[in-house]
Amino acid sequence: MNLRFVEAFFWVVTLESVTRAADKLHLTQSAVSSRIAALESELGTPLIDRRDRKGFRVTVAGRRFFVYAEQLLNLQREVKAELGSGAARPVVLRVGAIESVLHSWLMEGVHRLRESHPALALELTVETSPVLVDQLARGALDVALAALPGAGAGVRTRTLQPMPMVFAGHARRHRKRGRWGAAELAAQELITFQRGSQPHLALLDWLNRAGVQPLRVHSLSSISAMAQLVEDGLGVATLPRAVVQRLARRAPLKLLGCEPALPPLPIHLSWRDDPASPAHPALVEQLVAPSAPAPRTAPGRRSASK
Repeated sequence: MNLRFVEAFFWVVTLESVTRAADKLHLTQSAVSSRIAALESELGTPLIDRRDRKGFRVTVAGRRFFVYAEQLLNLQREVKAELGSGAARPVVLRVGAIESVLHSWLMEGVHRLRESHPALALELTVETSPVLVDQLARGALDVALAALPGAGAGVRTRTLQPMPMVFAGHARRHRKRGRWGAAELAAQELITFQRGSQPHLALLDWLNRAGVQPLRVHSLSSISAMAQLVEDGLGVATLPRAVVQRLARRAPLKLLGCEPALPPLPIHLSWRDDPASPAHPALVEQLVAPSAPAPRTAPGRRSASK
């Protein structure tokens, strides 16, 4: 039995789509379909119900074989790990992260991985949380670090320590001592993440709870652009505390204490736990260690974006 055919079937069932499986395996759709057809011919029974053109269905035999397929692929991975050559094998880890994680602690985890896995090849995607969650579900990512938990077959999620959010102002232009009130901050040009993101919605809720109307709220998708606007004296930004502390080493940025405090940014670590994914627990743990993971595991549950 050709394990490449088994792998094709495994991914079609896992992702519930021949198209997605083809993208995952870097094959054409016809190649994936041919592999499954060959597997069905060898087994003497249909695995995919092709009569229903409106939906994706696995036959009873297909559901039974899926269990064996997963076991076969897991066994293949164990054999390669146990009997393979001692030479370091390339590890391609596809990581997706929101900008807040990238600019805070992700690079520390990447450096640690490179030390323990010299042959590591990293494919890094920086996107919004909804996009990352979708890519993880489709098998286009191995790991996602986002404000939303991942969901779908073969996806595991763990809640990490949330990121404290703060207002960041210009070190010379915003010299007020003590805490800033909501009305004082609302009188500034406020800069936050893109519309509909968790920080954007959190800022609007913070202003609403304080009973103040903002002068203006600007929505940007880049932390670098947000920091540049603050540096140029064009407003006050809402950013993760760790980001402001890092940027303040080379730019005239400062934390602006406020009352009440902004709600923290939730962070979820989601990864694919399947035979073909390189995101095994030890590797993932090294990547996220600096973030101080919260001591609990949670199933995928959707919340706000970014």
